[in-house]
Amino acid sequence: MIRPVADDASGFLDLMDRGGVAMWPLLALSVVSVSLVLERAWFWWRNRGDDVPRLAAALRQGRPAEVLAIAARGRDVHARFARVLADQGATEAVAAEAAEAVRPAIDRFMVGLSTIVTAAPMLGILGTVLGIIDSFELLGGENAITDPSEVSAGIAEALISTAAGLVVALTTLFPYMAFRVKAERALGRLEALAAAAAQGRAGSGSAGDGFTAPSRGPVRSG
Repeated sequence: MIRPVADDASGFLDLMDRGGVAMWPLLALSVVSVSLVLERAWFWWRNRGDDVPRLAAALRQGRPAEVLAIAARGRDVHARFARVLADQGATEAVAAEAAEAVRPAIDRFMVGLSTIVTAAPMLGILGTVLGIIDSFELLGGENAITDPSEVSAGIAEALISTAAGLVVALTTLFPYMAFRVKAERALGRLEALAAAAAQGRAGSGSAGDGFTAPSRGPVRSG
């Protein structure tokens, strides 16, 4: 049976109220977490590195024109990195500068996801403490407690906020770890491209190949 939307909204608001004040920051963190995870998932889908083998082969053979042609078909971090090597020469300084130019795109929002993983359980614990404080205030009050539900409300607040904090943290942790692995693999591909370009530059010797000297302007980050 389909429940009315109003009932679902009422149940959600009731849960937020029972969980205490810590539930609203946790809700905000969950919204931010979903947004960042979706952005990073889209980014890594567009930066799969499909052209890396062809870029590495062209760099290794010292063919900058072919590198530029392959890189022109894509705008991912690997293509941008290889384009700089082909443009400016495969020296260690150029490779390091090019890697630093694309690294912000690779590491984007990772600090934010890590912060959510750490902060969400702590907010849950804060809600736990506040709920227990409410329960003890009732137990230590001057008036006798005749309804056990008055104390159980504070305990429920403690448990709900703790569970919510753990859910937010865990649902953020797994994508965060997956994105870390992808970032490490992307950096490894950049190192492989730099090594291939250095090999092509060494193989060209002093024959005046495009990898032996810069041919265009400064490093481009886009």
